[in-house]
Amino acid sequence: MVSHPPSPVLVNPRAERVKAVRALARRSVRERTGLFLAEGPQSVREAVRCQPGLVRDVYVTADGQARHPEIVETARAAGLFVHECSDEVLAAMCDTDAPQGLLAVCRVVTTSLEDLLAEAPRLLLVLTNVRDPGNAGTVLRGADAAGADAIIVSDNSVDVFSPKVIRSTAGSVFHLPVVTGIPVPEILTALEATGITTLAADGAGAMLVGDAPLAGPHAWIMGNEAWGLEPAVRDACDHVVRLPIYGRAESLNLAMAATLCLYESARVQRA
Repeated sequence: MVSHPPSPVLVNPRAERVKAVRALARRSVRERTGLFLAEGPQSVREAVRCQPGLVRDVYVTADGQARHPEIVETARAAGLFVHECSDEVLAAMCDTDAPQGLLAVCRVVTTSLEDLLAEAPRLLLVLTNVRDPGNAGTVLRGADAAGADAIIVSDNSVDVFSPKVIRSTAGSVFHLPVVTGIPVPEILTALEATGITTLAADGAGAMLVGDAPLAGPHAWIMGNEAWGLEPAVRDACDHVVRLPIYGRAESLNLAMAATLCLYESARVQRA
């Protein structure tokens, strides 16, 4: 690996470099530059460990280096640019109020739906019209934990590379492929053509999750946090499946429902 000489400590929070990094909190800038922010030790650790080729720069404060020397050593061993900076500079770069001493600027890389389906995935999660960044990130983290092959995020959904989504994934965004920006009908058509069963997760479903066909390749289709799945999307799926509610709760939130569905799939497929 190429090693880079140490650069001067960055101490000016009004420097052009600092402003350029901070601007990545805006979606328009991310789309123009193809870059995004990974803030905090969890995200930076997984970026440099699992996807160092995507990391353009790492920024670390003295406190961050003292608390997480293994992350900095891994980054330097991978030949990445590591820049030491003051607390004020890191705070000016980050979207969060508590950046915890580490920040990485990473390149956006998404997988095409065609390439994903060519890999014969067995467990997929599709998010349709999901708008809440925290929900989207938590769902992606749950999909990673359950061993899903990929996550597909439709158009009209939150940008999965926004700082809040990335923080909510706790590094999982660097573990599994993400397909973004595709209209829902196009997603469902492609899944059907590939022989992947589509399961609409809906509280009004006639089929309980324990009776769903989970042994073969399938995709869970999840709807918007507030209004759920659109009727046309629900009707286009092979089955409409619900999670049983045994207590008095009216419903489950998106992240919890998606994680439970994925874990039931994992249980069946790995039995």
